This record gives sequence, C-alpha cells and structure tokens, in this order.
Amino acid sequence: MRTRDESANEVARVRVFTALGGFLIEATDCGLRAVTPIATERVERGAADDAMKGPTPAGNDAPRHAQAAADALRRYAEGEEVRYDGTLDVAALAFHLAVWERLRAIPFGATTTYGEIATALGLPGEARAIGAAVGANPVCILVPCHRVVAADGSLRGFAWGLDLKRRLLAHEGSGALSPFADATER
Repeated sequence: MRTRDESANEVARVRVFTALGGFLIEATDCGLRAVTPIATERVERGAADDAMKGPTPAGNDAPRHAQAAADALRRYAEGEEVRYDGTLDVAALAFHLAVWERLRAIPFGATTTYGEIATALGLPGEARAIGAAVGANPVCILVPCHRVVAADGSLRGFAWGLDLKRRLLAHEGSGALSPFADATER
C-alpha cells in the first residue's frame, strides 16, 4: 500500500454496475484511489452504459488499476471470495493505512470488532480511533470496512449507509446479521 503521490494527478474513472449496486472507481498511475457507491437514481437514468466504456484516458497505469478494481468488484458481486491486493493511492495518515491493511486481511464472510483491530495493532482501548480510521476509508468493499462491527455485534456507522452494510454482510453470509444484534445506528 502506498500513500498518495501528489504528482499522480491523472485519474482514470470507471463505473461498475452489479447486483449490489453501482460504483464509481477512481485510480491513478500509482494505484486505486476510491470506490464509491453511485446513487440508484443515476443507475435508473441509463448510466449503466458507462460500464462498457471503461476508464477515461489517463496515464499508462491508471486504467489498469481501475480495471483491476472493477474486475475484483464484479467478481465479488457474483459471490466470489475476492481479496483485493492491488496498490492503493490514497492520501492518509500512516495510522489509517495500518488500519486499512488490517481490514484487507478480514476474510470474506467474517467480521471483527473495532476493539479487536485496536488490540491487533498494539493499541488496546483505542476502538474509537480505529472507528475513525475505518470511517475514513475511501475504498468501499475492496478495503472491507463493512466487516467491522461493534463489540456487542451491532452494526455501527458506515460511510455509505447501514442498508448497504447489511446487504454486503448478507451477500457474504456473515453471522454478524444475528436477529439478536441491534442493527441501528447509534
């Protein structure tokens, strides 16, 4: 994983439409910058045609990074247990990058807690700081922040909404969707 290179100003963009929804992928020559859900209204207006056009022209590697992420996202939506190991090009604190690397290690269908990540990083008692780093993740699904739940098993904040978090966990067959866990934002 790399931090964002400010000289990498060319950005390739591709829209991907899956059974889980539409997503905008942005990448630079240095790696993947963002995966963001696209509002449903835009999908209904025919934006799905953009998925066939591929990335916009950029430097040599930006389209390759965008296409690799798009392929991984499509395979994930089809039920494949995908682990995205591509390079990230995101401006972030070293602490955030360390947390996101832990997120990338959470297996498909599994969950962990903010406290467990804190302990694994040698920061017991820092679950709130971990939550802030998880919430700052700009790479939806491929850096699987949706797999992090509260210590009591409840679903807490998710930058793209708890409905999407529930759908992603259900897609993976996660046990985190217990009927006994309070799945409301707090």
